[in-house]
Amino acid sequence: MADKKKKVEKEPGRIKQLWQVLNLTRKTDKLLVPILILTFLAPLGAGITVALLLSGGSVLTLILYIVTGLLLSVLVTLIILGQRAEKAAYKEISGKPGAVGAVLRSALRRTWQASEFPVAVNPRTQEAVYRAVGKPGVVLIAEGSQTKIKKMLEDERRSVLRAIPEIPVHFIHVGTDANSTPLYKLNKQLRSFKNTLRKAEVLAVSHRLPSLSKGNSMPIPKGMDPSKVRAPKPR
Repeated sequence: MADKKKKVEKEPGRIKQLWQVLNLTRKTDKLLVPILILTFLAPLGAGITVALLLSGGSVLTLILYIVTGLLLSVLVTLIILGQRAEKAAYKEISGKPGAVGAVLRSALRRTWQASEFPVAVNPRTQEAVYRAVGKPGVVLIAEGSQTKIKKMLEDERRSVLRAIPEIPVHFIHVGTDANSTPLYKLNKQLRSFKNTLRKAEVLAVSHRLPSLSKGNSMPIPKGMDPSKVRAPKPR
């Protein structure tokens, strides 16, 4: 009896969370609602069509096909909502100082070692360099003007190579211009590098690198947290 009460109490919270995600996302994504409607109706329509064609007059088979189509509609709709909500969250904080740190804090896989704080920052212009260590080696992630941040990147590269001379060092510049990586594609770009280290080596490299503190007070931008915008999974 107590378990049933707990289940009833949890359900409104999940629905409320889903509604909040929907409302926050549609503020920046004008196509969200039409896409979700289409996403919901397409599998449901397919399920009904298959049910009518293959049920052979069996009411039970007809119901099973329709229910399957309905469940598939809900699942696909939640997946699409989660993906577009995550993209909207990145778009909301993109361009703000500390946006890269927010992604490194919340969206990296466990195979990566990184901090939400930059290893180097220009307090006047707020250009910043972040460092992530993973199986591809060391990745230095630049946030800010490409022309102004080149020297900071090179200084950090030399610092890394002084600590570990043979380590591969990669560069990513996060921004909105043509030669930069959009914030929401940062994870994908990190995965595009070729793996050269084992998991144990990743930890060893992370521990050996100097803990630089050239002004690591860059604030995390306010807004939707990309790690918390995914729609709750249906049970």
